[in-house]
Amino acid sequence: MPKSPFTLSQVLGLTPEAAVEFFRQKGFKIGFDHRDVWQQEHQAAFTVAKAMQLDLLVEIRDQVDAALADGTTFETFKAALKPNLVKRGWWGRAMMTDPADGQLKEVQLGSTRRLKVIYDTNLRTAHSEGQWERIQEAKATLPYLMYDHTPSAHERKEHASWDGLVLPADDPWWQSHMPVKAWGCKCRVIQVGERQIARQGLKVGQAPAERYIDYTNKRTGEMQRVPAGVDPEFNYPPGGRRANLDKMLADKTRAAGF
Repeated sequence: MPKSPFTLSQVLGLTPEAAVEFFRQKGFKIGFDHRDVWQQEHQAAFTVAKAMQLDLLVEIRDQVDAALADGTTFETFKAALKPNLVKRGWWGRAMMTDPADGQLKEVQLGSTRRLKVIYDTNLRTAHSEGQWERIQEAKATLPYLMYDHTPSAHERKEHASWDGLVLPADDPWWQSHMPVKAWGCKCRVIQVGERQIARQGLKVGQAPAERYIDYTNKRTGEMQRVPAGVDPEFNYPPGGRRANLDKMLADKTRAAGF
């Protein structure tokens, strides 16, 4: 497949300001496994599994920040980051001790595939959170959202079935299904008003009936019922950045004994 000449910001049709604002409010949280920093914790903290030194995490975050602010492509992001990761020894497979059980395990550190996941996931979730804030600001005049499904390498049949669905912006369904809700998901929402609905022949529908899947996070033992079509890692509502940032700061204060 040929490489896209467009940046992710251009593909999403979004300006970067709100996305950058969301991303820059994040703190840092170190985790060995991607399930150690879970769900809405990502709204308050930047993490990369197995990046166990803070300065390494800062270096990766700085390049994600630059990609958001400057609209750089993945190839530019990789070219800026990979040489330093290789130099630091954070590339390829290595043996590392899992702090959860003290066991020495063979793990994947940096790779082109991992950098692509870091780039796509952080940029798409930042844009989504920034868009959600703009949706709230504009919903008096643009009170509806339309689900826009974009095919991806890991196709979800549920996402395809939601394509073109129009619901009020305040419909509770969006709390569970506002993209991004799965690894590699390229779906988005388009905010529309009465005029767009009439002009494009759209119809305001009803939220689809939910089907749930039981999931247990094996790192924490937490059990949840997750909507079908939503990866467990993304099972959290949009717009919670401030509440989750405050919670993370409160947790740190308690851990420090204050």
